[in-house]
Amino acid sequence: MMRPSQLRFHTPRVAQEVTINRFTSAQKAYILIALAAALLATLGSLYLSEILKFIPCTLCWYQRILMYPLSLILLIGFLRRDKGVFFYALPFSILGTGVSTYHYLLQKTDLFGSSAVCNTGIPCTTTWINFFGFATIPFLALLGFLIVTFMGLLFFSQEMDGEEA
Repeated sequence: MMRPSQLRFHTPRVAQEVTINRFTSAQKAYILIALAAALLATLGSLYLSEILKFIPCTLCWYQRILMYPLSLILLIGFLRRDKGVFFYALPFSILGTGVSTYHYLLQKTDLFGSSAVCNTGIPCTTTWINFFGFATIPFLALLGFLIVTFMGLLFFSQEMDGEEA
């Protein structure tokens, strides 16, 4: 009878092709720009609410819910060299663009009258900051979402160009 230490198992060695996802320098730049925009927006919103004590309205909370995960998604995608990172990020940034646009138009125009979303707590028409007469908090959030979205689209166009070559 053979002891377990004497048993030898033969496992065939199969040559496996290991492909490591590599970003082009342009793709790396797109992710880092998007990550910087998401981090700046996240830290900016925390500064406004926690340091300056601006109370976020309902639509501001929706924008935060959509922006905060972007920083983490983009960071993890970059560190893991995940070429699908923008598949996860774009739904957040596109929805955030919609919410921010609506919020900005609610603040700056009479297009929507009043919002049913913001009938409790701080009104969504409250303008805490107004740089240059147009840059409010929803505008800055919109800018952040648009940067992430645009970088994602550039990333995908770069990916498509790589597949055609």
